Amino acid sequence: MIETHDLSKQFHDFMAVDGVDLSVKEGQILALLGQNGAGKTTTVRMLTALLEPSRGWARVAGYDVMKNGHDVRASVGVLTEHHGLYMRMNALEYLEFFGRVYGLSPSMRKSRRDNLLEYFGLAEAAKRRIGEYSKGMRQKLALARAMMHDPGVLLLDEPTSAMDPESARLVRDEIARLKSSSRTIVLCSHNLTEVEALADMIAIIYRGRILLQGTLEELKQKALGLPEYTIQFAGAWDAGRLELPKGAELLEKTATSLKVRVEAPREVNPQILKILSSQSAPVMAFQEEARTLEQVYLKIMADAKGSMYVQ
Repeated sequence: MIETHDLSKQFHDFMAVDGVDLSVKEGQILALLGQNGAGKTTTVRMLTALLEPSRGWARVAGYDVMKNGHDVRASVGVLTEHHGLYMRMNALEYLEFFGRVYGLSPSMRKSRRDNLLEYFGLAEAAKRRIGEYSKGMRQKLALARAMMHDPGVLLLDEPTSAMDPESARLVRDEIARLKSSSRTIVLCSHNLTEVEALADMIAIIYRGRILLQGTLEELKQKALGLPEYTIQFAGAWDAGRLELPKGAELLEKTATSLKVRVEAPREVNPQILKILSSQSAPVMAFQEEARTLEQVYLKIMADAKGSMYVQ
């Protein structure tokens, strides 16, 4: 649904986006992470055919952003960080207005409007002025507006920015529901916990370039190395005779625990447990050491100051 190659944008002598390669399939959520000014919003604007690339190309929903800008804009829904709701309108008037902008017929406007208000739980508040809405309700209405023309691609820039935890949770739940409807979503966010919960693929961008991209597990391995596991025993146990299988490295041992690094956990971990069981080890817990997206992000950004990752 989204594919780019060498996508770049230069403003005078400043390279805002430099050689971005992305591929997002139907039904996937791609999260773009990076500091303010890293190039996330500029990338999104090129994907919506609002900015013309200086170099490279991009296709969205099968359309070239340079050659088929109108078709691209008809295929995407966009939620910006500052969504510009018209506070004097009510939700019915607001969605009706944007239905006209998108060129929908009167019957289609009514059908889409009513279905979206019901879907986002706003039907009972549809005739209230938007200025009376809570932040969470406003954000859901902005999402409804982005979906008014039933786009296959959604581009969401900081969808939970400056929201209270309860409202942010409501919007995250809606994004998860939208993903389940096979929509492709690009999510720009500084909320790493949010990204960890929602994203199928993650791309970390720094000074206009993608440093690293992949699934969360792929990023963990590339940035932090092989996973580590702690094995806890119910009591003291002598591990002196323990011989670990190939692909497992003993990092640390105490009377009541072991720490191991494992190359292929799905294959090696069962072998470790089998060996421990054969030696009557009182295994109480076998768990992976927690490695968060925050750790990955901070490590990659720190390393970026010295050298760039090769994808």
